[in-house]
Formats: sequence, C-alpha cells, structure tokens
Amino acid sequence: MVENGGCMGYRKLHVYNESYKLSLEIHRLTMKFPRHELYEIGSQLRRAAISIPLNIAEGYGRRNHKLDYRKFIINAQGSSNEVVVLLQMIKDLGYIPEEEYLSLSNSYTRLGKQLNKFIDILQQEIRSLRPQRNTK
Repeated sequence: MVENGGCMGYRKLHVYNESYKLSLEIHRLTMKFPRHELYEIGSQLRRAAISIPLNIAEGYGRRNHKLDYRKFIINAQGSSNEVVVLLQMIKDLGYIPEEEYLSLSNSYTRLGKQLNKFIDILQQEIRSLRPQRNTK
C-alpha cells in the first residue's frame, strides 16, 4: 500500500483515487443545496471531503519521513470522519434522501477503514526502522 515512485506516485494509491472521486461527488451534491447553505454546511462539507485527497498527496510528498507521512494520513482519516458526521447532518436537515446518505456514508466508512489500514502499515514501517533493544 505504501509505494515508492515519482512525484505523482500518490495517484497510484487506491485511497487517494477513492477519496478524490468521493470529493467530486460531495462537491456536486453540495451545489444543489439551498442557497443559504452553499456557504455554511455546504462549504464545510466540501472542505472536509477535499481535505482527504489533499492530505494523502501532501503526506506522500513526505513519505521518506514516515512519522510525517503517518500524521497526514491520520489527518485524512479525521476529515473522513468529519464527512460522515456532516452527511448525517444534511440527511437530518432533509437536503439528501436516506438512500443517498447511506451510499455516501458507507463509502466514507470504507474509506476510513482503508485509511486506518494504511496508518497501521506506516506504523509497522516506523517500528521496523527503530533500533531493536537488546534485552539481556
């Protein structure tokens, strides 16, 4: 899951591609909100959704510094959780039907699990870089 490569290597990451695709869906969805919500909850939802692929890409740029990389993926996971909460809120406000909420919420829940797995892999890599203690 953690890949080496050129500057655009983050585009090969499944979590990046999935989060980018979902952020476009969220953006299109929020453009249908009532005018007064475009700049309130709509803006908050767009920023949270867009933050996920941005954090993945920025973290990838620091992939040689595993602790930094992990921090950015943790931030992406936090934004994914934020999107799930905002989706519930817009459903409860009547801006999206239950079916659309369930579909998007499930997609972001899956993405969050993938990000969590990614964090675990990075954590394992960090542990493997630490010198082993000699216990006598």
